Formats: sequence, structure tokens, C-alpha cells
Amino acid sequence: MMRDQWGVESVRLDKWLWAVRLFKTRSLAAQACESGRVKSSGRILKAASPIRGGELIELPFQEGPGTRVVRVLGLIERRVGAADARMNCEDLTSEDVMELRRLWSVDRTSRKEGSQGRPTKKDRRDIDRHRFFE
Repeated sequence: MMRDQWGVESVRLDKWLWAVRLFKTRSLAAQACESGRVKSSGRILKAASPIRGGELIELPFQEGPGTRVVRVLGLIERRVGAADARMNCEDLTSEDVMELRRLWSVDRTSRKEGSQGRPTKKDRRDIDRHRFFE
């Protein structure tokens, strides 16, 4: 942890995002910061931006629609277990965004009518028959 000019402890944003398990790798956390979509109090945060306890951070989900809002409860630099990570951040994301994400993931994983994925032997024969006899 670093101490700023007023003696307040702070941590690099990308390290904290990775340590509390909001991103799988630190480089993914840094990429999200460099995209300009990670904000706090309306200002864009860079990967090396120091954060302090109590700060609200808005960041995009790694995949899909919506923006997550989290409050910094504890400052950690090293990755910890999931239970300890939850103690260092509070998810304040609205229910509307969570419902939108749930619908997005259901739509993405649901199978559509018709053939999908690898063709069966019968499908392959039909494809060959259609391809060579027209």
C-alpha cells in the first residue's frame, strides 16, 4: 500500500480490481481502466490511479451490457479468497442492470430451433447431397 501526501493509505486501482476478484487477471483490469470506462465521481480513472476506502467506482462488466457500481470497503493489493474479497468491496449495482444481465445471459445460452454445432451424420449426408447434385 502507498501513502499519499496527506498520509492516507491508497492502492493502485488495477491491483485492487484484480485482488477483489472483479477481473480474472490484472492485465484485464488495466485494459478496462485504459478503455476510459472506469470512473469515480465522474472522473475517468487510469490503472495507476490511487483509490481510497469508501470510494464509489463505476466499471463495465467484462462481458455483456451494463455498468457495475462498487464501493471500496477495504484496501488490499494481493489476491485473496472469494469470501475475503467480498468483505473488501460492496456491490451496489442496480436491480435493473442485474435483470438486464440475467436476460442477456439466458438469451446467449439458450439453444435455438434447428441444427446447431457439429452436424450429425444425417445432416452431413444432406449437405453433401445438396452441394453435389444441384
